[in-house]
Amino acid sequence: MFKLPKRKILRQKKDFQRVYRCGRSYANRYLVLYVFPSEELEGKVGFAAGKKLGNAVIRNRVKRLLRESYRMNQEKVKPDIALLLVGRHALVGEKCSTAQEAFLSLGRKAGIFH
Repeated sequence: MFKLPKRKILRQKKDFQRVYRCGRSYANRYLVLYVFPSEELEGKVGFAAGKKLGNAVIRNRVKRLLRESYRMNQEKVKPDIALLLVGRHALVGEKCSTAQEAFLSLGRKAGIFH
């Protein structure tokens, strides 16, 4: 099993905004993936779920699904990029395997894997 260390997670608002503004986005039904090549933020990843998804319980579950799908595949991701995963409403009632498949398909589309 691979752990997701806290030092690899985007925490500050300015870092999130930078990835949103300057990163390239890829989307499917379940999530949006922002990819930002950066030396400063290399290897970092952020997870987001907007208020339109529902209450805090639902948003936290969506973020947990996104974290787990990234954690299971983090060894495949190139180290020189920053990622931001944003959950969509279709992910609310889904299982972890669906989130993982959605992440893998977007990752292949974006070319973030070795």
